[in-house]
Amino acid sequence: MVPIARAVALSLTALSLAACATIMPSEEPVTVTGSIAYRERIALPPTAQVEIRLDDVSLADAPARTLARQAFTADGRQVPFAFSLTVDRNRLDPRHTYAVAARISDADGRLMFITDTHNGVDFVGKARVDMGTLNLVRAR
Repeated sequence: MVPIARAVALSLTALSLAACATIMPSEEPVTVTGSIAYRERIALPPTAQVEIRLDDVSLADAPARTLARQAFTADGRQVPFAFSLTVDRNRLDPRHTYAVAARISDADGRLMFITDTHNGVDFVGKARVDMGTLNLVRAR
């Protein structure tokens, strides 16, 4: 009788551990890649500041929450600029809406170029999302 009780206890323990493994969220990182560019034939100053963000834009009446950010100085380089943003999957809520936004400012912080459309990101079942080229428009 004791061996049967042990077998049942071990089976229940294994079953409960297996259930925990399927419920726990994956901590696998998700990467969003792409590039940014603009159509105008204008050279950026070497001091231009480039910023690309992955934002949670779910709430219409609240500021977006930034999940990942890449920022750098142009240092004489010109568009297109490649980007790669990584976020842990457990920080993503399948009920929320996510988007990539980009901007280029001069050294004094004045906006030069910005994305003016919603660049939505669909993470469902993906470990890597390629956004292609995001077009920025000139700020006036």
